[in-house]
Amino acid sequence: MTNMHMRFLFVFLMTMFFTSNISRAETVSYVRYQTETGIRFGILNGDQIEELSAGLFPVSEKTGKRISVDEVRLLPPTDARKVFAVGMNFASHIASSSSQPPPLFLKLPSSLIGSGEDIVLPSDASNVHFEGELVLIIGKRAKNISEEDVEEYIFGLTAGNDLSERNWQGQDLQWMRAKASDGFGPVGPVLVTGLDPNNLLLTTRLNGEIVQQENTQNMIHKPSKVVSYLSRYFTLEPGDMIFMGTPGRTKSLKDGDIIEVTIEGIGTLTNRIKR
Repeated sequence: MTNMHMRFLFVFLMTMFFTSNISRAETVSYVRYQTETGIRFGILNGDQIEELSAGLFPVSEKTGKRISVDEVRLLPPTDARKVFAVGMNFASHIASSSSQPPPLFLKLPSSLIGSGEDIVLPSDASNVHFEGELVLIIGKRAKNISEEDVEEYIFGLTAGNDLSERNWQGQDLQWMRAKASDGFGPVGPVLVTGLDPNNLLLTTRLNGEIVQQENTQNMIHKPSKVVSYLSRYFTLEPGDMIFMGTPGRTKSLKDGDIIEVTIEGIGTLTNRIKR
């Protein structure tokens, strides 16, 4: 096991310990992972993964096989076909009007990487910032749904890092290059069901130092509004992801920097910058 994976495992287990105030009886942590024989889904209990026979939509049966988390490579929790993101969703970062539709943009599924993977930046990316975020994961097909019904369409939550090249944001017609380049969408390490997305503490650390920390209750555009609004124009499918915006200030990253996004009840997403 590499030092990077050992660090991820330690941080993840410590996070789970210190967030014990959240009811574990009502939550389940799912993982998607690569083994020597292919991609699998499983349920994470401590440092052991209980293998599932197939996927999550619907949740498949356990096979009875177990494997240690340090023997696999964690992947993005779902194979998302669509990845949406909300901008300007915390007043501490950049505020948008709560009376207006949520400001939205797209990330590409190809931008997604798992926890523990290096973020390999393009050679001309000179001003890439972290953005720690909560990510919603859709659980069933949704089209033209009301805000009142959204809860039944959100399968679970994970942590995300909406990496953003600030120079490119100002240069390009759209944010495609700035937000959706390869590796610009780390997500994971787990997909957790049974949590309230409207009341979770989000903390981002850069090389061990806290650089962002805020509760998701301060989101301007709530998950119910965002999912309902998206469903008017897009058919949401199981596994689709929605990044819910970042709080506070961000800063430029350099080679070797380690970014950790911790969300209460979920754990810690860890990635390192590599040039």
